[in-house]
Amino acid sequence: MVVGELPDQVDFLVVGGGPGGYVAALVAAQLGRKVVVVDVLGEAGLGGVCVNVGCIPSKALIELAHENYERASWACRGLPGSESGQVNMADFQVWKEQVTSGLNGGIQQLFRTAGIEVRQGFFRFTRKDQGAVDYGDERPPMHIKFKSCIVATGSRPTHIPTLKHDGIRIVDSTDVLALHEVPQRVAVVGGGYIGIELGTALAKVGSHVTIVEALPRILAAMPSHIVSPVAKRLNEIGVTVLTDTVVTHDDGKQLHIQKGDEVSALDVDLVVVAVGRTPNTHDLGLEVLGVQPNSRGLLEVGPDLLIAPNIAAIGDIVPGPALAHKASAEAHVAAEVLCGHAETFAPVAIPAVVFSDPEIATTGMTVDDAKAAGLDASAAMFPMAASGRARTLDESAGLVQIVHTPDGVILGAQAVGPHVSELIGELTFAIEMGANVADLAGTIHPHPTVSETWVEAARVAMGMPIHVSPKRPRKV
Repeated sequence: MVVGELPDQVDFLVVGGGPGGYVAALVAAQLGRKVVVVDVLGEAGLGGVCVNVGCIPSKALIELAHENYERASWACRGLPGSESGQVNMADFQVWKEQVTSGLNGGIQQLFRTAGIEVRQGFFRFTRKDQGAVDYGDERPPMHIKFKSCIVATGSRPTHIPTLKHDGIRIVDSTDVLALHEVPQRVAVVGGGYIGIELGTALAKVGSHVTIVEALPRILAAMPSHIVSPVAKRLNEIGVTVLTDTVVTHDDGKQLHIQKGDEVSALDVDLVVVAVGRTPNTHDLGLEVLGVQPNSRGLLEVGPDLLIAPNIAAIGDIVPGPALAHKASAEAHVAAEVLCGHAETFAPVAIPAVVFSDPEIATTGMTVDDAKAAGLDASAAMFPMAASGRARTLDESAGLVQIVHTPDGVILGAQAVGPHVSELIGELTFAIEMGANVADLAGTIHPHPTVSETWVEAARVAMGMPIHVSPKRPRKV
C-alpha cells in the first residue's frame, strides 16, 4: 500500500452515472448491495450524456424544430395564420434545462430512496480491487476498495484533426444543443444518424444546412430503400447533401471540401462535426486489470459482461450499438452477475431509431443479414401511403417491412414513417418471443393508428393483404 493511502471500503462501486451506470446502481441496490456511484460531474451527471447533453435535449430540439416547420403546412389544412419561422433559441434553452434537470432530479430522488451514494471525481484503477478518485483540483485523491465494480463511462463526440474543435465555430453535438441563437449557414460533417438528426433540426429552425458525407450516401449502414424517404425530405426542406465528399480544412470563414479531383469551399458560420462517438476507455488504469481496449477503444466482454473477476463493463465502452437502451439492458445483467446470479446478455434483437424526418426504426435482421447467416428470408412491405392514420398526419412517405422465413417466423423489421420510433418495440418483442407473421396478423390493433401497418405487412407476408392488392390470387 502506498504511504498515506487509506482506502474507503465500498461494497458495490459503479463508475459512471449514465443510462447504464445509474440503472446498474439501482438494480444492485434492489439486490441488497450498498452502492456508491462515482461520476465526473457528481449528482449533476446522473443520466449521463443521454439525459443531459444527448438523447433527451436533442429530441427536445427535434420536436421544437418539427413543430416550427409544420406550422406552415397547417395553413392548407384549415388552420389560418400558421407560419414557420426562426425560433427563439434562448427560450428553448430554458425549456430544455427544465426537461433535463427534471429527469436528473428524478434519478437523484431514486438514489436517495435506494440509499445510493454519489461521489464526484474521475476514477482510475490502481489495483484489481481498488482505485483512486481524482477530484480535479489540489486535493489528494480518494482511494476506494471495492468488492464489485461496474464500469459504465460512456462515450464522447469524436473530433477530427482537420477540424480543430473550439466550441465556437467548430462544434460537436453537445455544443449544438447549447446554442442560444439560430446560425444562418451551417455545415454538418457526417451523414450518420447524429448528423442527419441535427442537420434536419437546424434546417427546420431556420438555418441553411449543408451535410457533407464521405461515403456514397447518407445513413450508409441502413438499407437504401429505408433511407430514400429521408433523403427526399432533406431535399424538400432545403438541406444540401454532398456525398462522396471529404473535408480538407477550415480557414475560419470557409469550409474547404473535395469530391474526387474537384476542390471547392462552403461559406458557413458554423461547422458541426458529427462523425461518431469515441468510447471513454482512456486513462482508466485498465492495465492494472490486465485489460486492453481493442482497436476501436472498446472492451471485449462475454455474455456475462465481465472484464475481470468481480468487474463488469457495459454501455458504449463494450461492443454493440452505442445506444442508451442497450446500456440499460446490460446494466441489469451486469448487476445480477456481480450479485452471484446466473444471467447473460444475449438479446436476439436490439432496436435502433433515427429521429430523422420521417423517422427510421429497425430491429433484428435485414434480408441481407439473414442471407449472410445462411437463412432463407424475404421481406413483406406495406406503404404508409395506404395508412389512414398516416394520411391524417399528412405523412404518407415511408413504409414498414417485416423480414421473415418461408414459414413465417419474424427475423427482423424496418420502418420509415411517422412515429415509427414508438412502434419498433412491438416487433422487437415479437422477435424475442419467436412469433410468426400469423401471430401478428391475428392480433387486433387499434384503428386508426400507425401501428396497424404491422398487421397489414404481416398479411402481405401471408399473401392475404387487405389494403394493398395481392401479388397473386389467394389459394383456396
